[in-house]
Amino acid sequence: MAFNITRTGPLNIAYLDDPAAEELAEYLVAMANTDGGTIIIGADAKGNAMPNPVHAEEFEGTLHSAETMCRPIIQASWESQVVPGGAAIVINVPKSIELHSLEDGRVLVRANKENKALTGEQIRHLSATKSTGDFETQTANGAKRSDFDDDVIAEYLEKREARQGKQLDIDIDEHLQHIGALDQDGNPTNAGVLCFAKHPQFLLSHSDLLFVKFAGTDPRGADGAVGYGRREEISGPLPHIIERAWKLILEEMAISATVSGLTREETTEYPKAAVREALVNAVCHRDYRLSGRRIEVRMFADRMEIISPGGLPGYITVDNIVEEHFSRNPRLVSTLFQFGYIEELGLGVDYMIEAMANAGQQPPKFEAKPHSFTVKLFNNRDRRPTPTWSNSMNERQTRALTYIREHGRITNREYRQLCPDNSPETLRLDLVDLVNRGVLLKIGAKKGTYYILK
Repeated sequence: MAFNITRTGPLNIAYLDDPAAEELAEYLVAMANTDGGTIIIGADAKGNAMPNPVHAEEFEGTLHSAETMCRPIIQASWESQVVPGGAAIVINVPKSIELHSLEDGRVLVRANKENKALTGEQIRHLSATKSTGDFETQTANGAKRSDFDDDVIAEYLEKREARQGKQLDIDIDEHLQHIGALDQDGNPTNAGVLCFAKHPQFLLSHSDLLFVKFAGTDPRGADGAVGYGRREEISGPLPHIIERAWKLILEEMAISATVSGLTREETTEYPKAAVREALVNAVCHRDYRLSGRRIEVRMFADRMEIISPGGLPGYITVDNIVEEHFSRNPRLVSTLFQFGYIEELGLGVDYMIEAMANAGQQPPKFEAKPHSFTVKLFNNRDRRPTPTWSNSMNERQTRALTYIREHGRITNREYRQLCPDNSPETLRLDLVDLVNRGVLLKIGAKKGTYYILK
């Protein structure tokens, strides 16, 4: 008995007997991360039915659940086939241009007919070898070089030269090819359209941004009915979307002022640095392949929500979002970096957390769903008093807090210098204890780790 299947790899074929959604998701991730593969459910390698009968109606729900357990979602094709003694389901899993993980953050590949979990270093290596930015370099359907805005290109070149401190001695179109805005034939790519086209939304209609402000804490108008106080749709190339959205948010943010002597200081409702990082991250890292969805900025009385279409890319989870960095759109990120909207690559989340903490506000809340990622920033209205822990701290921890108040932060190395008579492990546990009790926030990872007051 020969199955009517297209095998995507000699080793990437698995025979399963009525798997649960969790088990099936592991195979989807492992095969998509490798060379694709085929999953046969309900039949063995000889083509004979397995003991548990397979019902197509029930299986469809299991497959859908398994697909949504993958980050980002994997969509596989399947068909039902009659085999001796029953029926079988044949699933074809395509090789993916993205790095996929499970809900718990595990990244799997197929190795020796098994699903193997990768270590952190292996994950980074795999992510470096995958063409995650293929959508960016695809030729934009119907786009022409004349669709580009020469003024936007000139603005980009001027800012890039200023950042690098030297003039770019290169043909403009040759440079646009180099950064992935044009393909080798001189046709605009999706990345080029998003960054430089006069009217990107004519070609990628879902690439605009929606701003909505609500009077209360729910999506309702001032009279309690469903509605909003202000609604703006912002279109154009991505650099202009960022700038226009930023100005609009500044207009709508509450501003307070304090006077000390002859100096008047203004404080915005949310730290400017945190809002800007959240906005730029949403524009940089959204999944532009998803049509019918756009970036949304929602302002409520107690919070701001910035929603980006597409789940977290690759192996990034809410739990490792500070330590790990992965870019779905590396060319967009690089271009917006040259425009000056990104100060340092890979540190947007760190800056966001630190800005909120330095302003005395609670850390951002990250919410990841299969088709969206949301950053929530909360203002200080109805803020609970900050707990004090001085009575339960040891002498070393008190010394660390004094150092942070004077210098703004502390590293493990600086803590060891403060307390040279204690072991590094004891001092590490001191800092872990302060983080767990909500006194400190841990920023960065490995040698770049430091701690600030929460």
